[in-house]
Amino acid sequence: MNTTHAIDEGNSTNTGTPGGPSIADLNVGEVVAEQVYALSRDSLVRYAGASGDFNPIHYREDIALAAGLPGVLAHGMLTMGTAIQPVVDWIGDPGKVLDYQVRFTRPVPVDAGYGAIVTVVAKVGAVEGSSARIDLTVTYNEQTVLGKAQVRVTL
Repeated sequence: MNTTHAIDEGNSTNTGTPGGPSIADLNVGEVVAEQVYALSRDSLVRYAGASGDFNPIHYREDIALAAGLPGVLAHGMLTMGTAIQPVVDWIGDPGKVLDYQVRFTRPVPVDAGYGAIVTVVAKVGAVEGSSARIDLTVTYNEQTVLGKAQVRVTL
């Protein structure tokens, strides 16, 4: 098993083979990557700067609470981008991602003090020809935050 350093002090387990995974080695239901990410309010500020998404619900507690939210929320696209990273690390080349889709099911509140921990587990959902569908389970506080999160990759 390879171990890599993840964004914001995360921990990664990558079960890919040296030189990249082979389609012949994949089994439906097999976990191919797991990663834990610690998001902080600093993460949100950096993402806002990179993306141009300065919606105040992502950095101002008072506005988030006034909008009826549980607090400052991670950007949905930050969560989505974070969730695919273990798959990219596993296949070794972002150009091998053919398609990526998710449904946003729950927000990720990011506490000012302790932040938020997001866990990603990537499993083989299907193998078809030279491509595979990787199903992601993305959780915060033991609740799924991205539904039907699937990545199609070529190997």
